Amino acid sequence: MDTQSIADFLILYIGLIVLLSFHEWGHAWVALRCGDDTAKQMGRVSINPIVHICPVGTVLMPILGFVLSGSALGSFVIGWAKPVPVNPSNLRRPRIDDTLIAMAGPMMNLILGALLVGLAKMGVMVNSDMLAEIGFRFAALSLFLCFFNLLPIPPLDGSHVVKNLVKMSWESYMKIAQFGFILVIVAIQIPEVNRFITGMTVGTLNIFAGLFGLKLN
Repeated sequence: MDTQSIADFLILYIGLIVLLSFHEWGHAWVALRCGDDTAKQMGRVSINPIVHICPVGTVLMPILGFVLSGSALGSFVIGWAKPVPVNPSNLRRPRIDDTLIAMAGPMMNLILGALLVGLAKMGVMVNSDMLAEIGFRFAALSLFLCFFNLLPIPPLDGSHVVKNLVKMSWESYMKIAQFGFILVIVAIQIPEVNRFITGMTVGTLNIFAGLFGLKLN
C-alpha cells in the first residue's frame, strides 16, 4: 500500500463525506418542507458532516473497503450516512411525501454530479489538470451514490418508492429494513447489479460531459 494510494483514498474519502452530507441534507430539507420537523429537531437539516456521520457506514466500511482492496483507484468507495429520521404521521400526504423525501437524496447527488462536471470544465478552460480530475472524480462518485441509493432494497431510497407504490405498511417495511444492510451487501456482490450501477454512472457522466462540451477518455 503505497503513499500515492493512501493520498488518493483520502481525497476520495473527503469527497464521499461531503457528498453524503449533501445527500442527507436533501432528505432532511424536503422532510421539513413536507411537514415533518423531526430531522430539524435533531439538527439534521445541515450540511455539517458531523451530524450525518455513521460510525459503520461513513467510517468503518469505506476504510475497510480500501484496506481490503489495497487501492482506492480500482473501485468506488461504498458508504452511507445516518438515515434521516422521518415521522410519517407528520407528513401531509404520507406516501407521496415519503417518496419525495426518499428521492431528494439521489436527486441532490444528480445535481452535484452536473455541477462537478461543470467544475471539471472550468479546470479544462484554465488548463488545470488537477481541477479537471477532481471535478470528474467527484462527479463520478456523486452519480454512483445516486444510482446506488436507487436500488429497491431497504433501507436504500429506491425501496421507499417501491414501498409506496405497492402500498406496503410502514411497520412491514421496517421489519424488512432490519436486515437491509445484509441485503445490500449481498446485492452488490451480484454482477448484474454492479453492471447496472456502473452503466448508469458512466452513461450519465458522459451525458453531463457532453452538455459541457467535454469528452471522456
